[in-house]
Amino acid sequence: MTKRSSNRGKRLAGMAAALLLTAPLMGCGSAVKPAVVPADTDAQPVVTVTVIDNRFDPATVTIAPGQAVRWIFQGKMEHDVVAADGSFVSELMTTGEYVKRFDTAGEFAYDCSVHPEMTGVVRVK
Repeated sequence: MTKRSSNRGKRLAGMAAALLLTAPLMGCGSAVKPAVVPADTDAQPVVTVTVIDNRFDPATVTIAPGQAVRWIFQGKMEHDVVAADGSFVSELMTTGEYVKRFDTAGEFAYDCSVHPEMTGVVRVK
């Protein structure tokens, strides 16, 4: 083995080790998840979104100001709901629910921090 190929092998081994050490930190979702925002447990939801099989069903809902949305988690994989603006953030879960009351008009985009391809929108008007 030449000195050049030996150095190349060491560099490749070092890069592989660095990748293995940082891979768990990268995940497949957002780099940093915002802090959990407690659910509005006293709110009466007018619409329910099911979180299952890497999708939100329905992905888009429309409500009036002052109304609430309930997300029901089902399935084997952990998911959460994370608002793009950080105004609502649930725990990661496989079962259970999260409720959020929306007091102001607007469009509130959200996704799953683990599966960013899972997206949804709450329209408040």
